[in-house]
Amino acid sequence: MDEALDRALAVFWRRGFEGASIAELTQAMGINPPSLYAAFGNKEGLFRKVLDRYLAVRTTFWDDAMKEPTARGLVERLLHGTADFMTDPANPPGCLLVRGTLACSDMAQDVHRRMVECRCEGERVMRDRFAAAQANGELPADADPAALAGYFATVLEGMSVHAAGGATREALHKVADTALRAWPS
Repeated sequence: MDEALDRALAVFWRRGFEGASIAELTQAMGINPPSLYAAFGNKEGLFRKVLDRYLAVRTTFWDDAMKEPTARGLVERLLHGTADFMTDPANPPGCLLVRGTLACSDMAQDVHRRMVECRCEGERVMRDRFAAAQANGELPADADPAALAGYFATVLEGMSVHAAGGATREALHKVADTALRAWPS
């Protein structure tokens, strides 16, 4: 099952939810359309399973970043981990969540909403970590944890867009270094 989901992930990641056809998905997974419908209900059900797998397996650098002892360390690890992840030749360039959200039309609002929720969850995690950092004196009292989380979420998402457009790993690491200069002192 995991191998079939990984193959479907590659199709969705490259083509987007709407751009991925049932024929492409079933061919990649090595199954026929009735099997896809029996296992997942429909294409959206498959996508939801693929998204869960993507979050659990492909974005582990977020989990690693959360183990950093400081909020700044968290951000540094996220930014540089993103540069590496987005340019890993084993993956399509960019992030499934960002690419997928941008490619969804009004016809796929449930899928769009789910991807936005996932992206917002990452921003919420940063905001909470920044609020805790402010409470323990790591961040100045006049820092705005929500604005800071919004800024870094925007940088991370922008890095995905640039990676999808062909940006190199080196270029994305320079973006990461530049963004870190915005950390409040």
